[in-house]
Amino acid sequence: MMTFLQRFGKEYSVFLALFAFFVIGHFEHTLSESTAGNLIGFSILFAVIIYSALSVAHHAEMLAEKFGEPYGTLILTISAVVVEIVIIVIMMMHEHSPTLARDTIYSAVMLDINGLLGLAAIIGGLKHGEQPYNVDSSNSYLSMLLVATGIAMVIPHYVAASHHPLYMSFNVVLFLLLYATFTRIQLASHKYFFEYEGSGDEMHHETEEINAWYHAFNLVLSIVLIGMLSEILAIFMGHTLEHFGLPMAIGAVGVAVISAAPELITAVRAAVDNRMQTVVNIALGASLATILLTIPAVIVVTKLTGMELNLELTPIQGVMMALTFLVSIVNFNDGETNVLEGFLHVILFVVFAFLLFV
Repeated sequence: MMTFLQRFGKEYSVFLALFAFFVIGHFEHTLSESTAGNLIGFSILFAVIIYSALSVAHHAEMLAEKFGEPYGTLILTISAVVVEIVIIVIMMMHEHSPTLARDTIYSAVMLDINGLLGLAAIIGGLKHGEQPYNVDSSNSYLSMLLVATGIAMVIPHYVAASHHPLYMSFNVVLFLLLYATFTRIQLASHKYFFEYEGSGDEMHHETEEINAWYHAFNLVLSIVLIGMLSEILAIFMGHTLEHFGLPMAIGAVGVAVISAAPELITAVRAAVDNRMQTVVNIALGASLATILLTIPAVIVVTKLTGMELNLELTPIQGVMMALTFLVSIVNFNDGETNVLEGFLHVILFVVFAFLLFV
């Protein structure tokens, strides 16, 4: 018990998050009355949430080393998606925006595949040249992404409005079935699809020394604290965007950045260590988990609360998603990444960022 308390005493992100929650929460109404106050409150909370997200990354990495791949990246991606779902639901309840979930999912895919994977491929390529991975993993992820995105975010364009509620309920069942099936394939029958021998996946700690219960507890605690802080963040973010006349899509990008922070740190470290298989599992796995888990969650929440929900991609979003998947299919068909492939994805991410303001 004493050892646990000594180790827990070094979890600075937990204490900082609690301190920020009580202090900012106490002055919430005062700060929200002015533009400067909203900016101060938003900036502080955003920084604390990112710091807490890095704690999520650390504890997820420890669990990853304890249980090995692909369990490690599965723990990380699910943790990030849970953070994303919590923030989306809280912000939807505050802003009552029917497109917030759609914009966040779209932003998350752009961030994970074009931003995260592209940046990691550039960094890894500059240090190691071509970086190998198991091509079966990228093929599996991309085929699932195409199917899931088409079912949830494209087909609704062609479904009669009177049948939308039924189609949404159908998607909940279908996506949970898809995720359960894919997870079983990933962890059991085709586990070797998501592994790569000789990729430099050395353990940095003795697995016997890693206390899984300790790291799991702190992982869950960090996610809960992020949810608590996000409820206040949503107020400041809404006021700030409204004051400057910015679209709510900017807020959706903020949600995606927060949820992707643990994955980004882990992916960059993996690329530097020449573990591109881990990067592919994180980037494509996170995108898939975002679609297959976030969509059923927001559908259920909106049905229970009576809120409106619109998951249909806009024409620009549809083109950007199609370009991203097409470039990914071309780039990730040979089992190796390089600087050029990473650069192409980063360019797509830059275009995505530019389009937010036009």
